[in-house]
Amino acid sequence: MKQRLIQQVGRSARLRVLNELKRSQGLCVADLAARLSMSYMGVKDMCLDLEKRGLLDTWREPQAVGRPRMLYRLTQRAHDLFPTTSNAMTLDVLIAAQKLFGVTAAEKLLLVAFQEKAADYAARLKGDTLAERAKWLARLRDHDGYMAEVASENPGDDLRIVEHHSPILDLLRAYPFIARLETEMFQRLLAVPVQREETTASGLFRVVFVIHQ
Repeated sequence: MKQRLIQQVGRSARLRVLNELKRSQGLCVADLAARLSMSYMGVKDMCLDLEKRGLLDTWREPQAVGRPRMLYRLTQRAHDLFPTTSNAMTLDVLIAAQKLFGVTAAEKLLLVAFQEKAADYAARLKGDTLAERAKWLARLRDHDGYMAEVASENPGDDLRIVEHHSPILDLLRAYPFIARLETEMFQRLLAVPVQREETTASGLFRVVFVIHQ
């Protein structure tokens, strides 16, 4: 499925468009063209092509004055272009564990998995300040395919790690308590309270971890 979609996307410029939209909640053609240093019409043509292929859709963002802006965003189908670290077999194993060892078996297995992941992150985490550790954690998560970045570093503001993708989205949907495990892992690693905020729209997925200083 993923390989067929990549073949449909074609040239790397289209992949750049998809990556920029993945790291946003929707962009207009002018903003995309500025980010990619490309012509307006070139980006417009690619967006129209990707929309025909079912990888983009549009929505209108209301403005305080004037007409709404038309923004492009990813569809759910486009999600399959991005990395995943779980598959149907993972879900089958967790379901089988529940059948063999009881309804809490899957939660226990996932808890152990997150504890091991937290230990791996802790061994690689660097920085003397909270801001430095947050940057490193975002870098580690980005390397694991979460498309993570630190979104705010203004003095006095809460830090935020924003993740635009989840490689384990299928597990998260099947076992929603994973959201709590992720939050607890961030809290252990950063040693401060963390609040998790998730939003979805069309094929876009975003989680914001608000780090309370």
